[in-house]
Amino acid sequence: MKRLAPVLPLLRTTLLACTVTAAAYAGHAAAAETPKTGGTLVLGSTQSPRHLNGAVQSGLATAMPSTQLFASPLRFDDKWNPQPYLAESWKVSEDGKSLTLNLRRNAVFHDGKPITSEDVAFSIMTIKAKHPFQTMLGPVEKVETPDPHTAIVRMSRPHPAILLAMSPALCPILPKHIYGDGREITTHPANSSGVVGSGPFRLGEFVPGQRIVLNRFDKFFLPGKPYLNKLVITINPDSQALAMGIERGDIQMLPFLSVTTDLRRLQANPNLVLTRNGYEGIGAINWLAFNLERKPLSDARVRHAIAHAIDRNFIVKALHGGFSQIADGPIVATSPYATPDLHRYAYDLKRAEQLLDEAGYKKGGNGERMTLTIDYLPGTDEQQKNVAEYIRTQLKKVGVNVQVRASADFASWAKRMAAHDFDLTMDNVFNWGDPVIGVARTYMSTNIKPVVWTNTQSYRNPKVDELLETAASTLDTTKRKAYYATFQKIVTDDLPIFYINNTPYHTVANKRVVNVPASIWGPASPFDDVWMK
Repeated sequence: MKRLAPVLPLLRTTLLACTVTAAAYAGHAAAAETPKTGGTLVLGSTQSPRHLNGAVQSGLATAMPSTQLFASPLRFDDKWNPQPYLAESWKVSEDGKSLTLNLRRNAVFHDGKPITSEDVAFSIMTIKAKHPFQTMLGPVEKVETPDPHTAIVRMSRPHPAILLAMSPALCPILPKHIYGDGREITTHPANSSGVVGSGPFRLGEFVPGQRIVLNRFDKFFLPGKPYLNKLVITINPDSQALAMGIERGDIQMLPFLSVTTDLRRLQANPNLVLTRNGYEGIGAINWLAFNLERKPLSDARVRHAIAHAIDRNFIVKALHGGFSQIADGPIVATSPYATPDLHRYAYDLKRAEQLLDEAGYKKGGNGERMTLTIDYLPGTDEQQKNVAEYIRTQLKKVGVNVQVRASADFASWAKRMAAHDFDLTMDNVFNWGDPVIGVARTYMSTNIKPVVWTNTQSYRNPKVDELLETAASTLDTTKRKAYYATFQKIVTDDLPIFYINNTPYHTVANKRVVNVPASIWGPASPFDDVWMK
């Protein structure tokens, strides 16, 4: 069957109707070796999910098990190209306002019941209503189901991010006969126990904070897959303990590893392979956010001064051992929408002091100009706490007294952020593939909410709102890139956030592991192609 050119608004100047067939997708199998069926892969994680349903919960802790339990309409390769998955082909209309998904006819849920267009419609509308990323499916009005194997997503306006929104971590297909029973889906018991999924693995055991055991689903719709008999996610908040586990051979893969000491040690191990590939779609940025509702941070000169007082080269080279890279803007450099035309802030203490003087915050008799607090996301000391402590020492050099505030756990920190109860805060935020999905939420004035990972900076710029709204419905990629380039130039001047570094996520795997996930979604994608030597 012939494959037509894949449709991806990110990579085309116009969004054309297009069909992609399943026959062309050969997976990621090693070219020189025949995949071996069987075996158990033990994967280590520091993150413990509250439940396993990625339709109503964002984050990596949920994405890893959810993408194994539930299939999505599409998946993506390492070049940002969409590939068939539960949908064997698809078509985007000429006006970009509808997406037709042609489902596989042999797909069944883990309880043996067929996966139909009704399940796809139910899932997409559930995600629109309940998922934290409200812009992701914002234009979706309804999903039509003309027959059991055809789902037509109807949108109020063109939505250039719609294909990325069909990705494994963002669009798990749920069984309507389980989750459509009238109970609140965010607290549904089937989110954690007795999970009935549509993906390559079925749930064997979920012990929160300890482990997730996933067993091969023999009736998975891709013949012969998955190759593994079992996938075990062992959970331990101590990354060093996990690193020791992979050295001993108890664990065979560690995704989302970013601790410098662990990376350096494991990199030297001849039995292991370390790669940074597979995190392009996630697009993680470590940054310093300002609360613009509070003086003196409402003054852009003060924010610029703070930026000039921070030596990011020291952070990435000394604090992060050279494993991380400086981030200069809100869109990661690996994104098709990144631009080099940004306002940058060179390390310059004299310029920092000059700006603070101009803003009217001169040093007092004790050498201090002001006192601020800085919070940080708990649990990732190297990226968060250590950088916050470094910023404290740097700002003291220009007369700014900074008090570092610790939070007992994520919930405590998130509560402060949601209440906008901070001056400065470190944070680690993801692009999630398309600016519509993961970037706009931080800068739109309409998204200033009492919710973590919204516009908790209280940043308001009508021009930015206009640019983001226009880009969100523009199909012409060249024009869309231009809108986002202007947005990036403005926001790096307004500086509601000072970008520190790209989070240095790596995957470490035993050399026995073949086809380590390396698509743009990396470990937040199905492991059906992974096998063990």
